[in-house]
Amino acid sequence: MDTVDLARWQFGITTVYHFLFVPVTIGLSVLVAVLNTAWVRTGNPAYLRATKFWGTLFLINFAMGVVTGIVQEFQFGMNWSSYSRFVGDVFGAPLALEALLAFFLESTFLALWMFGWDRLPKLVHLACIWTVAIGSMVSAYFILAANSFMQWPVGVTVGRRAELADFGAVLTNKVLLATFPHTVLGCWLSGGVILMAVSAWHLARKRDADVFGPSLRLGAVAVLVGAAGTLVSGDVLGKIMTQTQPMKMAAAEALYDTRQPAPFSLFTIGTLDGTRPIFALEVPGLLSQLATGSFDGKVHGVNDVQREYQRRFGPGDYRPYIPLAYWSFRLMIGFGMLAGLVALVLLWLTRGGRVRGKGWIWRAAVWSVVLPFLAHSFGWIFTETARQPWVVFSQMKTVQGVSPSVGVGTVLTSLIVFTLLYGVLAVVEAGLMIKYGRMAPPSGDSTGTEPGEPSPAY
Repeated sequence: MDTVDLARWQFGITTVYHFLFVPVTIGLSVLVAVLNTAWVRTGNPAYLRATKFWGTLFLINFAMGVVTGIVQEFQFGMNWSSYSRFVGDVFGAPLALEALLAFFLESTFLALWMFGWDRLPKLVHLACIWTVAIGSMVSAYFILAANSFMQWPVGVTVGRRAELADFGAVLTNKVLLATFPHTVLGCWLSGGVILMAVSAWHLARKRDADVFGPSLRLGAVAVLVGAAGTLVSGDVLGKIMTQTQPMKMAAAEALYDTRQPAPFSLFTIGTLDGTRPIFALEVPGLLSQLATGSFDGKVHGVNDVQREYQRRFGPGDYRPYIPLAYWSFRLMIGFGMLAGLVALVLLWLTRGGRVRGKGWIWRAAVWSVVLPFLAHSFGWIFTETARQPWVVFSQMKTVQGVSPSVGVGTVLTSLIVFTLLYGVLAVVEAGLMIKYGRMAPPSGDSTGTEPGEPSPAY
């Protein structure tokens, strides 16, 4: 592999790893705020115990997300200096706002929430955790503004570098406006599945039903809303993707030739080089509806888009690796919808405050914890690899973005070091989450830390 391949592998590994924590941070912050609100409104000590229990897991995840996120910005200067010079004028504003406004907002009010129990008035203390939740979503908006510019560059004049001309256009990029709700709803799915899985583990052992019964149902509702929301917002995002990056949509469906109407591929086998299909199982007209909003719409195929790009951008291969785009797109959808199905079954079997079913439902709920993380990972893999060969669509190719003075040995060394380091951090994170997830919730007073007594079976 050359420097470009190694740099892409390194950024891909660290980005996917970092994004394991981001959705849980955003999702759990909202759910902890909801539980805290329920305690303030009702005074029920079970909600206080639940707030502090899930708040502990939120804090662990937040800290790990901060540590792994710092590396991302280092890589811009290490391996992608040419890319950084090209987009620096554009990325400077949203990333600075993310750090100065959103991240500091989260960190400050999270500290107030952590240490403010019985020191701040209840409503002020509650406002702190809601500020953290809102700040985490604002942070996501600015980060996604930068990423959306890579998908559809707007608000700039381009010469040797992209110079910011309209910051408002960057913050209202149509790709961003579709991506943000899709991402946040996916985060609710991730946060909800943590509540759902950990609660199921405790309830299977007949522990603290007053805490974990409501937590289970709250988590299942969040997962169901997240799954349904990502499906709807994904439909909108698919139509925007068809307008802005028709090659990505064609690759996602392994659609090689333009069709009107275009079928949706349930299963396609193609050649190893991704140049043509061999066998396909299709639903007539469905892709036209997903891509254009009409069952009779025209969807351009890979081969036709390739010819169009050659006319616009000059000779070259503008096709991503079709099998990766095709399967990552389907695995993203499949894992997310499977998590929603588990949540729906749980809500049905626990209606009325009691369980209908046997141990299999608890096992399914516990193992469902991996589903959103797989969905997010494949989603990011699809988003970034299906845009290739562009690092900034239509403006800069990936091969042009790497640091010219960094050699193969340097990138390979940092790739190995980061991968091993992240492996260690993964063990630490998993160990802490499992350790504290197995503990009983704190006692019902706002300052107590002693575990509560087991309560009757849920």
